[in-house]
Amino acid sequence: MPRITLRQLLDHAAEKSYGVPAFNINNMEQALAIMFAANDCDAPVILQASRGARNYATDIMLRHMIDAVTEIYPNIPVCVHLDHGNEPETCRTAIEAGFTSVMMDGSLLADGKTPADWAYNVAVTRSVTDAAHARGVSVEGELGVLGSLETGMGDQEDGHGAEGQLSHDQLLTDPDEALKFVEATKVDALAVAMGTSHGAYKFSRKPDGSVLAMNVIEAIHHKLPNTHLVMHGSSTVPEELQDIINRFGGEMKPTWGVPVDEIQRGIKSGVRKVNIDTDCRLAMTGQVRRVLMSDPAEFDPRKYLKPAMDALTRLCKQRFEEFGTSGNASRIRPLPLAEMAKRYATGSLDPVHVAGCVSGE
Repeated sequence: MPRITLRQLLDHAAEKSYGVPAFNINNMEQALAIMFAANDCDAPVILQASRGARNYATDIMLRHMIDAVTEIYPNIPVCVHLDHGNEPETCRTAIEAGFTSVMMDGSLLADGKTPADWAYNVAVTRSVTDAAHARGVSVEGELGVLGSLETGMGDQEDGHGAEGQLSHDQLLTDPDEALKFVEATKVDALAVAMGTSHGAYKFSRKPDGSVLAMNVIEAIHHKLPNTHLVMHGSSTVPEELQDIINRFGGEMKPTWGVPVDEIQRGIKSGVRKVNIDTDCRLAMTGQVRRVLMSDPAEFDPRKYLKPAMDALTRLCKQRFEEFGTSGNASRIRPLPLAEMAKRYATGSLDPVHVAGCVSGE
């Protein structure tokens, strides 16, 4: 099946009231395990790569890996998404490499760590949107800065994330500003700041409304009912996965992630894309540790990578079921990029709406 754009996929998710997990990939094992799950669940999927992943695997390897898994599973619509593009040039090279969607994270300057002002964010995001839409490619923007409402600190992963102390205003996306931002940039999806962060150590206790501001999402959805919202840093960091790592030689400190029921609450209020990376790392790492500690003489990578893949597949299937993604792959007929570009150019996809360009039903 041809690759699908983020816009078309999230339009379908909005039409059918479900969310789509966006899983970060770096290697063949991750790509295969995620696609095993998508195929078993008849679920469309977002495979996303960060700048760190692109440096690790190279665009050529990523492109061929995704070509391979889509050939193996031709009935699964796959959106190939750039996670946290730091400048227009990063987005341009991703589009040239075959990504069907890019994120221009103008909430930070090009260094990936310094918070940017409103004018900068709007300017760089709009420049990417104009260029991407001309090619039929979707764009995700970000307003607000990811970080902890408990500590006021930004977060870093793969070399991207604010450094130092942030103000409360920076850590929470303002609904009125969100409305103006979407109107000014024409993004297809909007990532918002509401207390989530990258990595495993998101919360020091089970999160409540003081540290995970789901009310912000609900307020933004009220202002922008037809805009697709994105939750970043939304791994649940399951205790059982932490326990496996620690049982087999790990030293993870107690931590809490984003509860599934809070993500489901977000899906009811316009969240259509849910970013998950840490949970995938935990699932695989736990099995690698288990095999190597249980049999210190083992040296065949297949003997620990296969259980790691199985663990990741189980995790992905669980998220597809929990987010309502399952059963929707066969209901989508991806449009070619040229057709998406035509619709952008004629204004039939502007402003953001969910009307009838997606289903094959």
